[in-house]
Amino acid sequence: MTPSRRAVLAAMAGGALAGCAGPRSTVDRSASVTGSPSTTAAIATGTSTPGSSPSATAPSASRAVTRADIVARYGHAVPHTWGFDAPAVVHALPTARRVIALTFDACGGPGGSGYDRALIDFLRRREIPATLFINSRWIDANPAVFRRLAAEPLFEIANHGTRHRPLSVTGRSAYGIPGTRSAAEVYDEISGNQAKLTRLLGTPPRFFRSGTAYCDDVAARIVTVLGERFVSFSVNGDGGATFTPEQVRTTVAAAPGGSIVICHMNHPRGGTARGITAAVPQLLATGHSFTRLSDALR
Repeated sequence: MTPSRRAVLAAMAGGALAGCAGPRSTVDRSASVTGSPSTTAAIATGTSTPGSSPSATAPSASRAVTRADIVARYGHAVPHTWGFDAPAVVHALPTARRVIALTFDACGGPGGSGYDRALIDFLRRREIPATLFINSRWIDANPAVFRRLAAEPLFEIANHGTRHRPLSVTGRSAYGIPGTRSAAEVYDEISGNQAKLTRLLGTPPRFFRSGTAYCDDVAARIVTVLGERFVSFSVNGDGGATFTPEQVRTTVAAAPGGSIVICHMNHPRGGTARGITAAVPQLLATGHSFTRLSDALR
């Protein structure tokens, strides 16, 4: 990672993804979270080892990857990174054209299960495609809304975790949210919502973003082994749903081609909807277009 990119990511971290993380903005290194029940993901096995990057080629055999498989492979792996960057994490689209991916998180849980109807209605009216990273708890709180969103080709649904945890194998935390404490808990965080989405959508989700978007390199490899791609962001569009409408407008309207923009769809009282409503016409007027992640990341 270049020094300039590291500086950009550090600045974005200062914005605190509070729409998912809550009001605290410091990084807490401790964690205390109990694991969710084990589930089984019926997807292809990976070929990476604890000390290597995941293979870029598809595995030749497919079977159910179990919690025990993940613990056996990664239970003693030592992570070397923590933050928004790790091998195989996607931050931008593979294009220099004026194409932007708008992504919206729905984090769920206390204070995080709202629905920004004005935002989604604007995207519908203007026919702006988007990728929606939805947490299991948000689905439980908004089942009818979820079913409608999932039925609309304009949107695609991605995995935002089961309990909205930073993805760590050692319990590292971000913005006051305790992270998963082991490879087993990383598996639970990914596969619990993966199984729910697969059941509801009929096909497994292709993309994953952890709570707060933080991960370590071992956890990122587990995402790959479980058949999903970890997608981070290059533009923090609403500062974790804390930005004013004008801040959202100026930040999103300045996004260069190839950007993956992160915003939130679970805080209707925030400035996201009004900011996006103002920024999108500006971007369209300057020749930009919008895409779902699945249409840009093959």
